Amino acid sequence: MRKYAYLKKPLQCNNNDYIYKVMLYQIKPDEIYLFEYCSQDAVQCSFDLYYTDLNDLYDEWDDQIDERGWIDIDDPLPCCQHDAFLPIRVKGRDMGKPEWDKLEILKDGAWISYNP
Repeated sequence: MRKYAYLKKPLQCNNNDYIYKVMLYQIKPDEIYLFEYCSQDAVQCSFDLYYTDLNDLYDEWDDQIDERGWIDIDDPLPCCQHDAFLPIRVKGRDMGKPEWDKLEILKDGAWISYNP
């Protein structure tokens, strides 16, 4: 399950960065990631947090979520980045030979190079 939400107001997370939106990704009942995005139009996260209880995540974040609430989003495609809003993957990951410094995006049914 994946859901994202925009914050009511930006949340300062360090000396330079503010969080504008978040995405939760529940892989198992006790394995949940919260991805934090430092731009309203960011495609990939800047930071992430780990939770073992979904209710704890909601307790911590629900008061900061704007009136749109949590918005459902499809789970990532196989081998794709869990935090990405678009189908993005590490090149070669699907073949077991990842090139960690190269990304691909699915566009018109084909995987092409992606440079954010």
